[in-house]
Amino acid sequence: MINLEETFKKYEDQFVKSKVEPRDFAAFELLNKLCPCKGDIVAAAGHDQIWLGTDIHELELVATEEDIEELVRLGVLYEKSTESLYMFV
Repeated sequence: MINLEETFKKYEDQFVKSKVEPRDFAAFELLNKLCPCKGDIVAAAGHDQIWLGTDIHELELVATEEDIEELVRLGVLYEKSTESLYMFV
């Protein structure tokens, strides 16, 4: 099991460095592959952010460091205060 906060921080220098387009769709596909969504993949939206409905505890059990690196490259970030994933829009 990985520590999401530490692993996202480890790869923060890779933020939005993926050549895959569209990045948001690729991130949604990867998250759904790792932790199939039981509801909407976008759980909430703010002015310039969306929060994702991925089960963080399930993700910690199944994700590898490479998965988290790819998510960061696709623009996914971890928010400690809400224990959730988010993206800028």
